[in-house]
Amino acid sequence: METVVLKVDPTNSEPDVIRRAAEVIRAGGLVAFPTETVYGLGANALNADAVAGIFTAKGRPSTNPLIVHVPGPTELMPASDVTEVLNVASAWPETAARLAARFWPGPLTLVVPKRDSVPDIVTAHGPTVAVRCPNHPVARALIRAAGTPLAAPSANRSTELSPTRAEHVLKSLNGRIDLLLDGGPCSGGLESTVVDVTSEFPRVLRPGLITVPMLEEVCGRIEFGAANGGIARAPGQMVKHYSPRTPLVLAEDADADHRRLMELGLRVVSLGYDLIYDYKFISDDPEEYAADLYAALHELDNGRYDRIVIEMPPDTPEWAAVRDRLTRAAARE
Repeated sequence: METVVLKVDPTNSEPDVIRRAAEVIRAGGLVAFPTETVYGLGANALNADAVAGIFTAKGRPSTNPLIVHVPGPTELMPASDVTEVLNVASAWPETAARLAARFWPGPLTLVVPKRDSVPDIVTAHGPTVAVRCPNHPVARALIRAAGTPLAAPSANRSTELSPTRAEHVLKSLNGRIDLLLDGGPCSGGLESTVVDVTSEFPRVLRPGLITVPMLEEVCGRIEFGAANGGIARAPGQMVKHYSPRTPLVLAEDADADHRRLMELGLRVVSLGYDLIYDYKFISDDPEEYAADLYAALHELDNGRYDRIVIEMPPDTPEWAAVRDRLTRAAARE
């Protein structure tokens, strides 16, 4: 298979390009597309065979569920209209409604009871479905043109670095997917926050750009972390995830670790914002850091280094998503 790449304006997507991508989706194919977080790999969420293609292309384990993307509000459909959500959700709790009203469209995924129309392969055979409304013109135009919700994990091989640029997608999935919509760099850089709203108190299953304090402003008490054992309710739960091929070392003192590894004869590079051994500076602002992290790691991963050293950022709520991704990226399974 040859992956077709089509350029698309990220702010005002061309109807002809979107129509061509939508035809691929309706035919059961796979389309990679930009969102405000990372590039997603989309298929018709209600077509089990099409969704199976995502797992094959990514080498993704069947126990890792997918997020279903819906188009969300328009001028003709206000945010209070949940018709499209109820195509995949059997219930829409009050907490979900409040959070969606505040953060949709945007980088927030809500875990709710699923409808029987959603194939089990999407939800890892679980009773819930993870749903979000992306805040990117290309993503929303594609969902609307396809006329179906899209199951869409990140557009990369399983456990590898997420893609924030079209070239990252091609490096990982060229020849494995039908079409790639190249809409330029993604602005957010990290995957969505995932919140399970099926219990008394909302539970953050994966931290993201929507932080816990932001969620607490809307719905008060927030719990954190997935329950041990059982069926996963959302992606992002694997110990090893979001990883470069080059081994990643997390350090409290990156300069000292860099020096120690060099003394062992290893070719080492460090990433940070206040280091002696800097290869690439990265912002000390958590949002800017998040936006740049995967692109920086992709670049370093191409550099034939033996180790990448990263100093862990502060253990504060605004850095929680970055710390989560770095911890999983450095895991050795």
